[in-house]
Parts: sequence; C-alpha cells; structure tokens
Amino acid sequence: MSVNRFQPHVLVLPEDRANSQLANGFWLFPSLLSRRMQVLPYADGWLKVLESFEANHANGMRENVSRFMVLLIDFDNHLERLQFAQCKIPPDLAERVFILGALIEPEDLKRAGLGTLEEIGSALARDCQVDTNNVWQHEHLRHNASELKRLREHVRPILFA
Repeated sequence: MSVNRFQPHVLVLPEDRANSQLANGFWLFPSLLSRRMQVLPYADGWLKVLESFEANHANGMRENVSRFMVLLIDFDNHLERLQFAQCKIPPDLAERVFILGALIEPEDLKRAGLGTLEEIGSALARDCQVDTNNVWQHEHLRHNASELKRLREHVRPILFA
C-alpha cells in the first residue's frame, strides 16, 4: 500500500530482505498509521541504498517537504558506516533522513532470541510509540541512539498520531 503523499509520511528503503522484514514488522504494528509509512523494495546492498536514495528519492524529498526517509542498512560491525552514509545525504535533506540498522545484520537479533524479524520490527514500533528502549537497547541496536532520538522527535508524531 502506498502513502498519501499529501500528508506527512515516511518511506523506508531497506538494504536487503532481512531489513525489509524488520520494516514490514514495524509497519504491521497495530497502532501505526499504515497510510503514513511505506516500505520500498530492498536495494540489495548498503551502498546501493545510498545510490538509490540519491538517484531516486532525493529530488522527491525536495518536492515534498512532508516526506521523511529511513535508510535501513546493516552496519556489518563497521560503525563508521553511519558517518560515511550521513556524508552522502545532501545537507538540505539531512534533517529528514535517518540511517538505522543492526550492528552486524538483522539475523543476529533473531539469533539472540528476540523473535522473528517481523516480531522484532513490531517490538521496535512499540518502543517508538511508547517512548521506551526495551528492544532498541539490545547490544546489536544501541548504536542507533542518536538517530533514534531524531527519529522519535520528527517521525513518531507522523506514525503514531
């Protein structure tokens, strides 16, 4: 289902199938206003996420100031990837683009016993809605703290009005 582009909305661009499953679990959370979020087809690589953002989404964000984007990538245990990715975001869009992901890969969250990827995504949505960090504080997600803070400030009112 696509978003209503005339209302504030969030597009999620996942790196791979596992990240797409996390995003879908988030989208399926019952309290989420589903017409305000859309999970895009995955890009098949973290560099391809950045390339796709620049080629296919940056101009659309400039045309629609009520559009926000989440770039959902694997950090593959390289935390410097966040800074690299942030440098690829044009300054005029940086406030509306959020870069999140698992420290290594989403499957590690599943192996840690947090449930299926969809269940983990739903639990992350619950944390966002009620402003808790039950799942976000997991060792494979806590590095997202600065982006999560910005995300909650800007996106939570859109998705959980």
